[in-house]
Amino acid sequence: ARGHLHPRTQVLRQVEEIFQSLGFSVIDSREMETDYYNFQALNYPKDHPARDMQDTFYINDELLMRSQTSPNQVRFMEKHSPPLRVIVPGKVYRRDASDVTHESQFYQVEGLMIDKHISIGHFKAVISEFFKRLYGKEVKIRLRPSYFPFTEPSFEPDISCTFCDGKGCRICKNTGWLEMAGAGMVHPFVFKSAGYTPYEWQGFAFGFGLDRLVMMKYRINDIRLLNFGDMRFLKQF
Repeated sequence: ARGHLHPRTQVLRQVEEIFQSLGFSVIDSREMETDYYNFQALNYPKDHPARDMQDTFYINDELLMRSQTSPNQVRFMEKHSPPLRVIVPGKVYRRDASDVTHESQFYQVEGLMIDKHISIGHFKAVISEFFKRLYGKEVKIRLRPSYFPFTEPSFEPDISCTFCDGKGCRICKNTGWLEMAGAGMVHPFVFKSAGYTPYEWQGFAFGFGLDRLVMMKYRINDIRLLNFGDMRFLKQF
């Protein structure tokens, strides 16, 4: 029997193709990260309470399994001058309890766009076009105010639940909406960490949960199915 690509890989390739068509480059990255790039350079001081939001796997005092793909914002900006448009797909690790929408190991797609006059309007236009192409139809989007140390203002883009068409179900916790990303305008501290002059440049950053994109596209109701390796499940794709 011939094998075929895992549904996660299929969606990742489509995500990359969509963003490349919008002028973004796809960048490789590392899974083991330093505390500096994972936290400090992103405006998480040692005693910052926001560190409690992510229960991290530490290797030693300085090395850890990255809890987000956001360290690549500073790493990339350190070596490249704006304007720039990149996405960084990759695996991340958090000490989360496993349930239908959470795993301790999952995938994110980091995005970064920097130029002289980038606004929230540019971000909404980009993700609206992205979701339209990914799901093949218009998708309702809302930006919900949030907090992340490395963006200001910060927000979380939600899309209308594709399982219940926004009516409310177990997957969307009866809200009709599913959180798809963390995002915001790049914080001046992050520009300073990367060696840029704060306020000279503007940009947005985002981090999509790739596994959640897969679930919404194929109407999979349990994220754990993506990791079990059950051939009865995988043969459907």
